[in-house]
Amino acid sequence: SCDVFYYKLAYDMGVDKLSGYLQHFGLGERTGIDLVGEARGILPSRGWKRANRRQPWYPGETVIMGIGQGYFLSTPLQLAAATAAFANGGTYYTPRLVDYMQTRGTDARAPLAPQGRTIPVEKSAHWEDVHRAMLHVTEGPRGTAKRIRSEHYRIAGKTGTAQVFTVAQDEEYDEEKVAEKHRDHALFVAYAPAEDPQIAVAVIVENGGHGSSVAAPIARTIMDAYLLPKLGIAPEAPAEDNPQGATAGEEERTRKPCLTIRTNSAT
Repeated sequence: SCDVFYYKLAYDMGVDKLSGYLQHFGLGERTGIDLVGEARGILPSRGWKRANRRQPWYPGETVIMGIGQGYFLSTPLQLAAATAAFANGGTYYTPRLVDYMQTRGTDARAPLAPQGRTIPVEKSAHWEDVHRAMLHVTEGPRGTAKRIRSEHYRIAGKTGTAQVFTVAQDEEYDEEKVAEKHRDHALFVAYAPAEDPQIAVAVIVENGGHGSSVAAPIARTIMDAYLLPKLGIAPEAPAEDNPQGATAGEEERTRKPCLTIRTNSAT
């Protein structure tokens, strides 16, 4: 796993710099989508912990925050919007469901202008580093999501696992011995086509286990449905007993919701 790299990176950055920069990607705040009841998630910081836990911040909490654990919480919408910002080269757009406003009784339509902000970055090469790494997730020979590789377009993505509970230090996590409600959540974020992104997807399968085998195939099905018709290709429906390569034990868990967002506008 690459966890150790991010442990060291987070520790070297410190929680204040880490938390401050992640704010640019919309984490820890509502996206502003035109829906009610949106959750804001949690982007931990020294100030947040003092206000909400009345405790000081410890260095070990910075380490685990570097891999999205600890107090950190995000929504699928936040992940999709942040992934879209990576895809389009650094513009974070407010996601919307409404495309235009129309006065009742008239045909006049007023399109809603995209609302975006530029994410500061020291070197454009940093975006290329992220893009290349996410592309290797599906296109690389050892990529964790290489099973969803498409012959029609290239996908850039990232698999992930979110722990529901933490085992004791001297114990090993065994999915078969854990109640389903305590099993890890399966995560996958992606955008495609990698060279000209048009869609970003975030999938979470609650208690699904592994992002590579459970969440990623769902994302591939969504992207096929969106992109293949544009290429004049009819998407293939996943087999009932084996959706996009999922095992029989994963079939039911793959029937879970996800979030998609266009990468180049506010829609």
